[in-house]
Amino acid sequence: QLQLVESGGGLVQPGGSLRLSCAASGGSSRFLIIGWFRQAPGKEREGVSCISSNDGSTYYGDSVKGRFTISRDNAKNTVYLQMNSLKPEDTGVYYCAARFAAYAAQHMCVTGDVRYWGQGTQVTVSS
Repeated sequence: QLQLVESGGGLVQPGGSLRLSCAASGGSSRFLIIGWFRQAPGKEREGVSCISSNDGSTYYGDSVKGRFTISRDNAKNTVYLQMNSLKPEDTGVYYCAARFAAYAAQHMCVTGDVRYWGQGTQVTVSS
């Protein structure tokens, strides 16, 4: 059973930066798609960014392209989301998500086909 533990959320001013971390344990890193979803108040959960261990592919939602960067440290089995130029509309609960599958990163982020969820971490962008 894969377990995901997030950290790094908090309160930041518009234009600021945060880095989220997701540590995965209890499973292999092979065929692992891992990424981040977020849910703002009153809105549906959306895929923000995903990365695949199959082909190294990454996916970014249109609203975060050019501002967010996803990366992974295989030795630590940890995925990071570096968030720069944060906007108030980036506010929400950010969830680490994963599943084992032989497809590219985009599929999980776009379809929401997630098998494992973290507990979520709050990100608030406000002055």
